[in-house]
Amino acid sequence: MSETLTQALVNLAYVIAASLFILGLKGLSHPRTAVRGNLLGAAGMLLAVVVTLLDRHIIGFELILAGFVIGAAIGATLAVRIQMTAMPQLVALFNGFGGAASAVVAGAALIDPTLQPSGGITLQFSVATVLSGLIGAVTFWGSLVAFGKLQGLITEKPVLLPGRHVLNLALLLGSLALGALLVGAPQEFWLYWTVVAAASLLGVLLVIPIGGADMPVVISLLNSYSGLAAAATGFVLSNNALIISGSLVGAAGLILTNLMCKAMNRSLPNVLFGGVGAVVATAQEQEDIYAGKVKATSPEEVAMLLEGARRVVFVPGYGMAVAQAQYATRDLYQLLEAKGVEVEFAIHPVAGRMPGHMNVLLAEVDIPYDKLKGLEESNSLFPQTDVVIVVGANDVVNPVARDVNDPSNPIAGMPILEVDKAKTVVVIKRSLSPGFAGIPNPLFAADNTLMLFADAKKALTDIVAALKES
Repeated sequence: MSETLTQALVNLAYVIAASLFILGLKGLSHPRTAVRGNLLGAAGMLLAVVVTLLDRHIIGFELILAGFVIGAAIGATLAVRIQMTAMPQLVALFNGFGGAASAVVAGAALIDPTLQPSGGITLQFSVATVLSGLIGAVTFWGSLVAFGKLQGLITEKPVLLPGRHVLNLALLLGSLALGALLVGAPQEFWLYWTVVAAASLLGVLLVIPIGGADMPVVISLLNSYSGLAAAATGFVLSNNALIISGSLVGAAGLILTNLMCKAMNRSLPNVLFGGVGAVVATAQEQEDIYAGKVKATSPEEVAMLLEGARRVVFVPGYGMAVAQAQYATRDLYQLLEAKGVEVEFAIHPVAGRMPGHMNVLLAEVDIPYDKLKGLEESNSLFPQTDVVIVVGANDVVNPVARDVNDPSNPIAGMPILEVDKAKTVVVIKRSLSPGFAGIPNPLFAADNTLMLFADAKKALTDIVAALKES
């Protein structure tokens, strides 16, 4: 077979793979088609990998097969054993490993002449190598910090180092300067790893000042970075499939990042550099709002409320994930439905620690998709709701967000679930501690709010027991 025909067939296979990627992304846009979309994307990647391996005239497949077996074993083990509550951490690691792979492959191409263009190192090759190393290193180390925050290995609160903005700018400019030197002298391999080292420190310093509740934005942004790093590596290797897939991931991540920022009514620079959550309300500030107004309740009283309710809405938050209370939530939902109560779930776009976190947890316990309602639809129905049960949510239901004229309010203007408009609000929470924004929540002291101070899983289980006994 001629070289020209072989290349044409390879490019055709890459076009088919790219089409499968696009169809996969389209499928992932809706829960009902998500599984099919995931399979289409996986099929496209399998096709691209097989074609690439056959096209590159690889001498021995032993190491590749060994890597495949080891990676498959690790992936299968994670898929079976990982808890859905730990999914944000896993996604953060996936992003990081993607960035690390891009940086390592680009570095290997710089050293190995067989991976370089036939005519020698070109400007495109060297520039793409620098970008792959820089973006890949930022992605890897930034993702590790995000993982540490989500896993509780380091504090979730913003860590605000003195002069961090100046230091970050210096590291960025230094990385670019070293990259420019490498473009001019690509034979100086040490420059590449110096770029990677500076970018690694930059990745740590960029993410560590961001609070844990801003992780939905951070994870989607790091996902975009991993795609951009992969696309840059595609230019290094002159591989069209890698360029296309990386570009799709990069674009999808940026779009999702923008949607997450809009859901919080905050700009991306504010999320990355604002340090929201570093300052927590004082005991006196909380006392001014809560003193003598908070009404505690019990599972038995909540069960009595639910007995007379016709419409109940659950509002899940990160506290539900931490307590692993999604199963108890499902049990209460099923019991209420069996009693003829209309039950729905109001989902805030940034509730949890990754995009769609609450949707994932509720899907795990087989809550029907049509029971999950978005912010606007939920807000229109709260005035007709008898009981709202807030399970571990805080800032996404804080009415202070409506005060857009207070410059000291970190959530001013953020769209919230307006649960305070319901007839009765039951908030399940361990204490009156503030959310990630560090401010008190007047909802807890509202006339129509009852506070059930307990672990979410135990509280819901006790409510179910009380309902069954009534």
